[in-house]
Amino acid sequence: MDFSLKQLAATTLILASLSSFTTLAQANITPQQSATLLKSFSETSVTDFRQFLGGVAKSDLAKTANLGPAISAFLDNKTLSAEQQNEITRLLGIYARVKYGSAATETLRELVAIPTFQVEGVAQHDNPEFIKIADKIKSLAQAFNLNFRNIDNRVYEISLEGSGDEVVGIHAHADVVPVTPENWVLKDGTKLDPFKVTLIGDRMYGRGTEDDKNGIVVAMYAMKVIKEEKLPLARNFKLLVDTTEETTGDAIPYYFEYNPTPNYNLALDGGYPVVIAEKGYGTVMAKFAVRKGEGKGAEIISMTGGMATNQIPSASVATLVTDKPAELAASLQKAGADYAKRNSGNGGNFEVNAKVDGKNVKLTVTGVSAHSSEPESGVNPVARMLDFIHSLDGKVALKHNHITDAARYAADNWGLDYLGGKLGVGFSDAFMGPLTTSLTFVGLDDKTFKLAVNLRVPKGESPEALKAKIAEKIGAWSKKTHVAATFDYSIAEPMYRNPEGEWVKALLAVSTENLGMEHKFGSSAGATSVHELPNGVQFGLARPEVKYTGHTDNEFKTVDQFLLDLQIVTEMMGRVGQLPKL
Repeated sequence: MDFSLKQLAATTLILASLSSFTTLAQANITPQQSATLLKSFSETSVTDFRQFLGGVAKSDLAKTANLGPAISAFLDNKTLSAEQQNEITRLLGIYARVKYGSAATETLRELVAIPTFQVEGVAQHDNPEFIKIADKIKSLAQAFNLNFRNIDNRVYEISLEGSGDEVVGIHAHADVVPVTPENWVLKDGTKLDPFKVTLIGDRMYGRGTEDDKNGIVVAMYAMKVIKEEKLPLARNFKLLVDTTEETTGDAIPYYFEYNPTPNYNLALDGGYPVVIAEKGYGTVMAKFAVRKGEGKGAEIISMTGGMATNQIPSASVATLVTDKPAELAASLQKAGADYAKRNSGNGGNFEVNAKVDGKNVKLTVTGVSAHSSEPESGVNPVARMLDFIHSLDGKVALKHNHITDAARYAADNWGLDYLGGKLGVGFSDAFMGPLTTSLTFVGLDDKTFKLAVNLRVPKGESPEALKAKIAEKIGAWSKKTHVAATFDYSIAEPMYRNPEGEWVKALLAVSTENLGMEHKFGSSAGATSVHELPNGVQFGLARPEVKYTGHTDNEFKTVDQFLLDLQIVTEMMGRVGQLPKL
């Protein structure tokens, strides 16, 4: 069967499965009613879930939402209808938020304070910071009476046991993308420590607050609540905490070499309500051999950009050597102002600034940081720095070297466009959206200047065909320009799932009812650890209508959303755990 027929078949199956959602029993509690309940209780006013339910039963809301029968049946240990069961798990989520919201927030602070990013030359499983976070997660699990296993410091497994054989895998990750500390500054000048949660208003700033230490925390507290309330479960849950999600991605495959794969898999590392499709992840890595500058003028000796291929930074800085720094800075400042004015409508506003720094000149392009899966939500300073450098040819005298070679390559093939239009490789899928292409990672050592383009590939064109097309076009450019460079290409298959079964109906109901969202599935440009796993979907924890701050400078999670995530994930585990069949 060719790819287009497979697409058609999958789409038909999805449309057929969507029609079956009309019969699903709902929990008769709206987000507004949940908010009213939350105001009625405090951490100190509840001792356990049954006492909490007793308090709810006396409230006006119990009458308005007709919760009395469900609460009475539960407290009397009677059999509940499907709708009553859903109402009880909805209340369980609200209870978890009331009882453990403060404790969970403090745990998030503790995990963010451990800088679990990749250190060059050190394997993640040998990195002392990962050993430290493993010990912290282990102590939490033990305190919560949950089973903990450390699989060779690659994956940390936390288990909640049920009566059946089925396993639901909950996926989160302990590693984070690197930071450029000097870029963590708010518009009012407030400097932030990336590895310390700073609360300003309702925002908790810190690396990992959104991606993805929040996922670890809410899943563990959800398990804690279900365990201590002795809720009967028809199946088992395993929280699998990955240590290489942001880098090599080899920890989860390592785990599955020695452990069975869960029957169902949920990533708390993407978007709400339920994401059934993920774009394929790809990279075009260009390598330019370091060479001595040729010609007359100033020389660019360094340039910064994203520290990972999946990270668009807020700024890119180039350092230039010259014997006339003041004159060069003035020329670059004028050229930069003209360039920014000409291109201000091309993807958003940005700034170009040049200043004397000792005997050198520092050229800075400031944009808006973003996760590379959402280039439209940022303004890419790496693309603009390279395009600006190339535009200086004939205006400001620069020696030609490896960095100007890279600038020519970037400007000619990618430009400021993030849809592959400049190279002529763009395409789109009606459900998954367009191919995106973002200049991200910049690396320089004694021998090589590296420049990466991060691709997010929807279904519609095979990775092999796309790879061949890109390689052909860049190869033709190389032959024409005689720029010495090597290119490595990697593109993964997109994920596209047919959502069917009671479990995915429950996921969609829990998320959309709590968030007040439209009852339909979503697609994501971000790849997660469930990409290759059976029955794998994303279940939050980001809202699709809000800009995702993971991987960005000044990453944050709002307190309200974090607590709502705790509420939703607790309800989800209770509900999925007690379904007669998935």
